[in-house]
Parts: sequence; structure tokens; C-alpha cells
Amino acid sequence: MEARSKKSPLPWLKPAVLTGSLVPIAAILERAWRDDLGPNPIAQALNQLGLIALVFLVAALGCTPLKTIFGWTWPMRIRRMLGVLAFFYALLHVITYTVLDQGLDWNAIVDDVVKRKFIFLGFSTFVLLIPLAATSTNSALRRLGYVRWKQLHRLAYLAPALAVLHFTLRVKRDESEPLAYGLVLAALLTVRLIEYMGAHGALLTRET
Repeated sequence: MEARSKKSPLPWLKPAVLTGSLVPIAAILERAWRDDLGPNPIAQALNQLGLIALVFLVAALGCTPLKTIFGWTWPMRIRRMLGVLAFFYALLHVITYTVLDQGLDWNAIVDDVVKRKFIFLGFSTFVLLIPLAATSTNSALRRLGYVRWKQLHRLAYLAPALAVLHFTLRVKRDESEPLAYGLVLAALLTVRLIEYMGAHGALLTRET
């Protein structure tokens, strides 16, 4: 009985999330194999990989608000995993752009980043995700210390905001989809802000 009580709750949760996270890339590869990615397959793959990265970014940011509003603890167990998956798909997005779309023409890539706002924002988002992914482990938290780790991981609020802007500028006609992500992101950030102000107010009350 004691051994059972020490088991982590919902042991299937992380394996299920990891398995589900591989479905989009498998679907993209399967469509590419069947030559079913449309007239511009590289652009289609780029768009889908970027969108999946954004979904995981927003999902990771939504874990704490879900706990705050509904009292659920299970989202907190997969929050870091969701962030790493967002980085994984963002990395595939960048690799597709640099290798398949630009053929590793670094002059053209730098020119794109400098001159095209949506690519600059996408590149900036990816740069922000690198330290977040690199410090997503418990050992990194111990090395940095909780305070510095927490300060660094505030980038998790900025990265999805830049990603939504990147998505918005990338879309040339119908902006309803990026707008929807922007509204969801704004709602999540509002919940976090209210939570922070409540905790800060309670701390000031105790101190006085």
C-alpha cells in the first residue's frame, strides 16, 4: 500500500501528451510523402509547424490559469513539457525555413530577418525559446537557483506574444485566426496579472 501511495498521480499523462504531440509532425510527413501539401509544400509545412509551435506555447502559458480558475493541478505537471514541445516545433519551423526554403543562403536569411518584420518577430521568438528550453530541467533550476530561474522564465510571457504578432503579420488576408490566438493569450495574461496582483497585495497586507 505504501509503495502505491508513492506513485506519481496520473502516470499516463506525460506519455499521452508526448505521443499526441508527435501526431502533427507524423501527419505533415505523411502528407509530404503522398505529395499532398498543396502547390507550395514548403510554405505549407512552414505554416503548419509554426502554428503547432504557437499552440504549444499558448497551452504552456495556460497551465497556471487553469489551476487558478478551476483548481486543477494536472496541467502543472505538463507545463514544462508543453514548453519544450513548443521549442521542438519552433526548431522544426526554423530548420524548414533555413534549409528547405532558403537553402542555407545565410545572406538571404539575414536580409529577410532585417527587412521583413514578421520574420524578425519569428526569429526573436525562437531566440527567446532557446534559454527557456535549455533551462527546463530540474537540474537547471538547481544550478540557477529558484529566483534567477523564475526571472529567466518570465520570457515565457513575451515569447507567445511575439509569436502571435509574427502570425498576424504573416497572414495577408484573413486575420481571424491570429486574432483568436491573440484574444486567448490576452485572457491568459490577464488571469496571471490578476493572480500576481492578488498575491502581491496579500504580501503587502501581511507586511503592514
